[in-house]
Amino acid sequence: MQTHEIRERFIKHFTNAGHTEVPSASLILDDPNLLFVNAGMVPFKPYFLGQQNPPFATATSIQKCVRTLDIEEVGITTRHNTFFQMAGNFSFGDYFKEGAIKHAWALLINSVADGGFGLDPDRLWVTVYTDDDEAAEIWEKKVGVPAERIQRLGMADNYWSMGVPGPCGPCSEIYYDRGPEHGKEGGPIVDDTRYIEIWNLVFMENERGEGIGKDNFEIVGPLPKKNIDTGMGVERVACILQDVENVYETDLLRPVIDEAERLTGATYGDNHTDNVRFRVIADHCRTGLMLMLDGVTPGNEGRGYILRRLLRRIIRSARLLGATGTTMERLMDTVRQTMTPSYPEIADNWERIRSVAVGEEKAFLKTLESGSQLFENAAAQAKSEGKSVVDGATAFSLHDTHGFPFDLTVEMANEAGMTVDEAGFHELMAEQKARAKADNNAKKMGHADQTIYRPFVDNHPTAFTGYTHIEDESAVLGIIKEGQLVDRVAAGDQAQIIVDRTPFYAEAGGQMADRGTFRGESGAADVTDVQKVGKKVWVHFATVTGGELAVGQKLTASVDDAWRHQARQAHSGTHLIHAALRDVLGPTAVQAGSMNRPGYLRFDFQYGDQLTAEQLSRIEDIANAAVDSDYKVNTIETSLEEARAMGAMALFGENYGDEVRVVEIGGPFSMELCGGIHVEHSSQIGPIAVLGESSVGSGVRRIEAYTGMDSFRFLSGGKNVVADLAANLKTPSEELPERIDALTAKLKAAEKQIQQMRNQQLLAGVGDLVAKAETIGGIKVVAVQLPEGVSAGDVRTMATDAKARFGSDAAVVFFTASDDGKVPFVAAVTDAAVDKGLKAGELVKTFGEKVGGRGGGKPAMAQGSGSDPAGIAAGLEAVKAMVEANG
Repeated sequence: MQTHEIRERFIKHFTNAGHTEVPSASLILDDPNLLFVNAGMVPFKPYFLGQQNPPFATATSIQKCVRTLDIEEVGITTRHNTFFQMAGNFSFGDYFKEGAIKHAWALLINSVADGGFGLDPDRLWVTVYTDDDEAAEIWEKKVGVPAERIQRLGMADNYWSMGVPGPCGPCSEIYYDRGPEHGKEGGPIVDDTRYIEIWNLVFMENERGEGIGKDNFEIVGPLPKKNIDTGMGVERVACILQDVENVYETDLLRPVIDEAERLTGATYGDNHTDNVRFRVIADHCRTGLMLMLDGVTPGNEGRGYILRRLLRRIIRSARLLGATGTTMERLMDTVRQTMTPSYPEIADNWERIRSVAVGEEKAFLKTLESGSQLFENAAAQAKSEGKSVVDGATAFSLHDTHGFPFDLTVEMANEAGMTVDEAGFHELMAEQKARAKADNNAKKMGHADQTIYRPFVDNHPTAFTGYTHIEDESAVLGIIKEGQLVDRVAAGDQAQIIVDRTPFYAEAGGQMADRGTFRGESGAADVTDVQKVGKKVWVHFATVTGGELAVGQKLTASVDDAWRHQARQAHSGTHLIHAALRDVLGPTAVQAGSMNRPGYLRFDFQYGDQLTAEQLSRIEDIANAAVDSDYKVNTIETSLEEARAMGAMALFGENYGDEVRVVEIGGPFSMELCGGIHVEHSSQIGPIAVLGESSVGSGVRRIEAYTGMDSFRFLSGGKNVVADLAANLKTPSEELPERIDALTAKLKAAEKQIQQMRNQQLLAGVGDLVAKAETIGGIKVVAVQLPEGVSAGDVRTMATDAKARFGSDAAVVFFTASDDGKVPFVAAVTDAAVDKGLKAGELVKTFGEKVGGRGGGKPAMAQGSGSDPAGIAAGLEAVKAMVEANG
């Protein structure tokens, strides 16, 4: 049974039982505790935490999940995947233990003809929490599982919580016996490799208190409602139904391994080390594609860093298996073919995904090239010091700072007849992981408590009237001051105000929140920010400016008209820039984020190359042509399915409800899903002035622009600058470019001539310095501080020239200078002096200690830089002392 059919059967089983099908959420959710969705229940957290009332009593979903805490372990075991699909069914106060158990059992053992998976019930085992007699009795008496196949485990294994105070409860896990060839008899408590867990049923009935770990917390009491949260591992069930050894042999991952064999010439199954590399390729290719599908791009932090690590591990593994060219496109295309039946949106986004993956491979291959050079320099330095080991700090720096794989460092060290301090490297890696884990735990314990808003979310959702009003009459429903509900606030107090209806736009979709005022008979307040809680309640951050505000009071809520007007201009301008970008760059230029405030917009988009001046000019022209066309701006409320059929663009990472709002500007010119506030006609945006574009991460570019009067002021300022330049240069404005180019060329020529004359003067002085060389221990030495302002480049040039003037004599040249607080220094040692045991690298190291710096190089030439000019004299004396000691 193919994996996509397993998914279909699961959903059909539960929808037939009355469950509401909920589509998979994006892997990226607005949750401060999670980089990625890592469990099937995550999208339902607001219901389990009591922050919102669920819109359905029962639900079912197949959720995309990514777990990346143990990336280094992928492939070593055959059950661990970074991406997996969690099929689940959920009950919010409807059925409980018996219902969950019977639903799961029926799907597992019903025949294939009857819509089930057709598993042999005699091969199924279950575990229950140690004192959950109720679940054990249901399994034995009402389902028919023999008592000897029902085992009990403690909190660490069979009690679930989110890791923070909140809902929790015992769970019951279902295991499949793969047979005696896979391990010992005796059930999952004896061997969880032979008995593989396929389904976990969580009976959420209690509330946990503070604590750390799976079993170190207090159970503080029962929940108001008993809930069900289950998770069936799609990939594990696929292993069983496809009768394969592990998840890498299933229909989704084995084709990727087959393609990797063709690309590398290696064979899967030949040896364990290669097998791990094949599994890494298969696992990471799928995870990487799914992350890119949801809008993640490679970067140096957060989600982008995880994606970059995954992609680079693919490239590294392919190289170690024997690949010599590029591999990413063919590997990713294989994943596209295996995953599209379950995720048809991959086809629509394939070109963008392919472009990002191929671009990252090209960049990393350059990293491998530069990293190889860095390694060679480090190895040469170690050998010059008589060492045969590359220290752990160097290996860690290559890995962590430059992205150079540790395996390749070890491989190249072996080729150079050296080893690597692996213990030192792993110690530094462990320290880094400990810091990351501590940071992750800190984030978990910092889970925001939003229970104070629950009564409003459940019973008093805010009526938003801002699409048609900038002023409205409101009633105060709640006031929160310093985290506590209060009845009233007085002048000078800062508080969060919740009203029954509001014209204020809450920050969303890149558009900043409205600003304005609340005014009532007894008081007034300035509103400086508005945020949404639970997508239902508008929370107004306000400062009371006079009198007092009280719960139950009637207010007039007024949005700052100028603020709203300019904010609408910027938001609508963002849509025009997006449309113009896609016109100029093609469909792969997809939105990666935006921010607009009154008069200003920035738009981030996925694109691999820097834009040319001509492209920027075309984007600006197209956007302003749309302004000039005075397009009607239409908003359409429709179903998500119909919006997509219309061709409306959606933002990656956003989760849309069944009903969505489409903003259409100029018919097909621009059509996007958007809840923001816009102008009525495109001409109201005013001129759009593109300020420029820049990189904000690998594969992500940013355009910034002004709109409306801010654009006019910017363009007017440029006009005034041009007028001043034309007057000062006595040149017509249209001839300014040629005139400035000519002046620039003259200036460069003059600077070059000055530098040549300066070099001649400096080099002329070198002869005098060489003539005055002192002899120390039979070695001629010139160790001096050059005149103020001599640059690092000049210091090296003079040292090279001085060394050449000594010919075959044993001589040491050491030049340094003080240049704007920096201390460049260079040591040049003739071959005859090197033969006597003097090394330039050791000289710069000694000098560097005196001037707060460091340096390095080869025995004949080395250089460095310091930051303490006060130590120059002592440093030069230390250099002479080293020469004397070796002479």
